[in-house]
Amino acid sequence: MLRNKQPISVLVVIYTQALDVLLLQRADHPEYWQSVTGSRDDDEVLLDTARREVVEETGLDAHQFKLTDWQQQNVYEIYPTWRHRYPEGITQNTEHVFGLQLPHKVDITLSAREHLNFQWLPYQEAVDKVFSPSNREAILQLPERAQHV
Repeated sequence: MLRNKQPISVLVVIYTQALDVLLLQRADHPEYWQSVTGSRDDDEVLLDTARREVVEETGLDAHQFKLTDWQQQNVYEIYPTWRHRYPEGITQNTEHVFGLQLPHKVDITLSAREHLNFQWLPYQEAVDKVFSPSNREAILQLPERAQHV
């Protein structure tokens, strides 16, 4: 497999005004649920990466909603199972966190290649469902973040 992913990614927490959070079930690891994530392409602006990943993974046009750069970065060890996607020797990723607020829950169009299912959960339940510590941390910030949108 090509080693072409950049170790620079976005995490986009999609949530409603009522603080329900959209979670996606990974196709390659069905036990893992997460928010929208994805690596930057070339020299893409991170806001554009967030918009692209949202439409690719959910079919939603982020331009129609409130997309906010949380100005937060997480540096973490790339799970060994996914290191083959990156250049040789790359073991850490820098993740940039965004929030996308929708007025209410909506149906989405999954990318079958990436996800098997989706669900909307109250943020407290979403915290317990996601596998990623940085995703958990971002969801826990929603009550405070949503007040400032």
